Amino acid sequence: MDGFQINDNTPISLLTVGQQKKLFTEWFHEIFSESSPLAKPPETTKRYVYGIAGIASLFQVSYVTACKLKDGVLKPAILQQGRKIMCDVDLAIELFRQNTNK
Repeated sequence: MDGFQINDNTPISLLTVGQQKKLFTEWFHEIFSESSPLAKPPETTKRYVYGIAGIASLFQVSYVTACKLKDGVLKPAILQQGRKIMCDVDLAIELFRQNTNK
């Protein structure tokens, strides 16, 4: 098999173990090089809870207490349009911690 040329149409079953190792090593280094998007950690996405019930569930409080939190301590973390309420979880937790430490 001297002179056996590997090209894009070569079945993987015809490659020797050494050729497969080389192929997978090159592929691995190409995929996980610093310039590859797979090498970078995924960006964190914002988490939201929805409605008064979401706030109540997040902080394990009653509906009434969640309403008070929404209008008070958590106000900067709340996005409200009409009756729709979204609460940024990470910001809300940070605001809650800051308030309880006072």
